[in-house]
Amino acid sequence: MTFLWWNLAIVFIFSFFARYFSNPVVVKGVLINFRPNRLLVAGVMLSLVVIAGLRKNIGDTFFYMHSFKVSTFTWDSIVKDKDFGFGILQMLLKNYSTDPQTLIFITALITNILIVLILSRYSGFFELSTYAYITGGLFLVSMNGIRQVLAAAIIFTATRFIISGNWIMYFIVVLIAATFHQSALILLPIYFLVRYKAWSKATIILLFFSVIIVVGFDLFSSLLFSAIEDTQYGHYSNFNEGGANVVRVAVYAAPLVIAFLGREKLREIFPSSDYIVNMALVGLIFMIISMQNWIFARFSIYFNLYQLILVSWVVQVFREKEQRFIYYLIVIFYFLYYFYESVISLNIIYESNYL
Repeated sequence: MTFLWWNLAIVFIFSFFARYFSNPVVVKGVLINFRPNRLLVAGVMLSLVVIAGLRKNIGDTFFYMHSFKVSTFTWDSIVKDKDFGFGILQMLLKNYSTDPQTLIFITALITNILIVLILSRYSGFFELSTYAYITGGLFLVSMNGIRQVLAAAIIFTATRFIISGNWIMYFIVVLIAATFHQSALILLPIYFLVRYKAWSKATIILLFFSVIIVVGFDLFSSLLFSAIEDTQYGHYSNFNEGGANVVRVAVYAAPLVIAFLGREKLREIFPSSDYIVNMALVGLIFMIISMQNWIFARFSIYFNLYQLILVSWVVQVFREKEQRFIYYLIVIFYFLYYFYESVISLNIIYESNYL
């Protein structure tokens, strides 16, 4: 864990000063935002990429490396692969190097640069977003579900198309991401659900259906697994490792509870917050369902990135004299959760041939 702790410290410090030395964004003579210092943002990216890209263990890393090493990538094999985008990436990389570390480093490079780039554009407190990215567990997940988090990072770049309502460009980005992990296609219908005002009737319907699914989970899961049994995800029907930890669900729910209580002020300080809240809410719904079967938490990966943006804004819905206290509470509780999950629960050990 030593390198992971150093990474957390470096990322938070660089992110903090990136905001502290931020550059004003002026449109037609009007100040509309502050953009974090690009050089310091690059420092954040560098730390994340080095740590993630030079690992040799954690999650499925070993299997990805082994597959890259022993596989021969041809156009025929790629066409047969349903996630052909990832196959093309591996074929291109193997033309330059047979070292499987190349695959790990390049996927970490693309994933983390895209995520940090979007966080720097839409976050209120940039350092809280990057801090939550690590302490909330998504950075660790990116080293396990490599293809899926890469697909999620690609879709994350389409945030502006959700906000502007440009569904054509949004769909194009999702379809590109789906070539790396087909589950990304779930984001196509989700677009029409999140384009509503947050906490409206649509929100109540979503929450209602999530409760129904949890109550009638056996029926829901049997119908779902019957529908996907002939796909590459059919083996998920045999997945039985229990439900998601209730502590994890609580961590994802807390920012949304605050966002609901301060919804009017949140819209005032962050006009695009409705779409971010809705995406985070869909992620929470998947997390609630995953309490019955952990495999459903995989779908929440696509939405948890938006919660990172939300966390950075909820501080400002409080009165000014309370904001510093709330800021510290977020830092402390996320740190405690990170320690609980990484050290106590998962006992993460970081290994590298280079560090």
